[in-house]
Amino acid sequence: MGLLRRDIKTPTVTIEILHPGDEAGNGLVRHCTFPVPKYLLSGGVAQSWEWITEAERPLHWRYDAIGKPLWSNATGWHRLEAVGEGRTRVFFRETYEARNPILRVLLEKRVHDFISKDNDRLIEASLVNTLERRRARKSSAG
Repeated sequence: MGLLRRDIKTPTVTIEILHPGDEAGNGLVRHCTFPVPKYLLSGGVAQSWEWITEAERPLHWRYDAIGKPLWSNATGWHRLEAVGEGRTRVFFRETYEARNPILRVLLEKRVHDFISKDNDRLIEASLVNTLERRRARKSSAG
């Protein structure tokens, strides 16, 4: 059974699936909005366009992205590892680079720290939500 890919909307973050990709998620394209510091003069909102470039769901996946303001490139990796007793370790890494060399020096670290401060909580919530939906779907089917 394929993964159900849905748009996500929270009070601060939206993720719109523009293309679902293949069964594993390769080729998935999404448009995201999320908070950034107001000093970037974007009304405190940034956008990114992300695509899954390597996926073997549910074990690991990688995305590449471009974002604005502070025109940037990013790459992120997720990997899940079973550690026994029904527990899973989650590995996540993201690189982020402002394209403009002056803005890279002046703002890159501060902006990336700001936008990634809740990553651990958001990734955990996303995984828990996905597992709950899968369990509910499985119990209603059987």
